[in-house]
Amino acid sequence: MALKNPDAIAAVVTALRLTYGDETARAMLVGGMSLAALIEAMFSASIERRDAVRYIASALDDLAISPEPGPVWHLRYVYESHGSFRVVDMEIATPTGTLSSKDVWLRLPV
Repeated sequence: MALKNPDAIAAVVTALRLTYGDETARAMLVGGMSLAALIEAMFSASIERRDAVRYIASALDDLAISPEPGPVWHLRYVYESHGSFRVVDMEIATPTGTLSSKDVWLRLPV
């Protein structure tokens, strides 16, 4: 399987391994994890937050998303406060509603 964004997936794998350890990271990638868990791992990694947000957004092209958001969806950023550019969470907006990061399940298709 060819990845669309291998650098983003590499950053995700590294952050998961550093945060949770090799075995748990492997289980999360294959078995699945919430978007919230991925965000937490990426934000605790030693990279700039803006880079973590960019890697997460890019990695979504290569990760299987559940529940299936459909053909039309948009990644929406949740900011720390009004007027702030500091992203603290993400959610997926669809025509039928918004999925919070805790409700979105991600896995790397194998």
